[in-house]
Amino acid sequence: MSGHLIVNADDLGASEGVDRGIEECHRRGVVTSASLMVTGVAAEHAVALSRANPDLAVGLHWDVVGEDQREFDLHDERAVRREFAAQLERFHELMGRPPTHVDSHRHMHLKAEVNALFSELVAPSGVPLRGDGRVAFIGGFYAQWEWGVTELEHISVAALQRILRNEVGDGWTEVSCHPGYITPGYRSTYSGEREVEIRTLTDPRISETIAQLGLELVSYAAYRAPPSEP
Repeated sequence: MSGHLIVNADDLGASEGVDRGIEECHRRGVVTSASLMVTGVAAEHAVALSRANPDLAVGLHWDVVGEDQREFDLHDERAVRREFAAQLERFHELMGRPPTHVDSHRHMHLKAEVNALFSELVAPSGVPLRGDGRVAFIGGFYAQWEWGVTELEHISVAALQRILRNEVGDGWTEVSCHPGYITPGYRSTYSGEREVEIRTLTDPRISETIAQLGLELVSYAAYRAPPSEP
């Protein structure tokens, strides 16, 4: 196998505990990239963390629902455009550079009513948009395959090893994850599961499996779009 593997942590900036968990999985584990919620209460903390970890690629995690499931009308194209522009501008303000990739909280950009629009919005940047086909996306490393029902076997070492062996192929692949530490004041339907993810993502058996499979562990910063057809 000669694939390029990106392990991307969502929700950077959601809380300082989430930030610390992502940092640990980057320093001691296999996380190579993260997606920043510029709407998060710990966004500025996340920026400081990223500066201390320059090899951690950081993209934009577009967020319009948060953890409290606030309302946002995805059918309102002007509102979507406005919110994307505002969050992209905020990303530039915080990070001082463009994002290495773009995705969204709860995969809102993949909804049928905005998917084509998002492709248009991200196209000028030239970076991958989750689900656009340039980087294959694997989202099965997640403990709630059914909303609100936690099954920790889905985020075990064995589960991640199965994903790596059976689902990651040649080319570029992203495996998403959601590590983090529980901290006071952070409310989420996915909280205790994050600490289990930390243990899995920092387990030496995962790095060993990646090496055995001949996968190259890279970040989104290493991605280069293939040349256009003449």
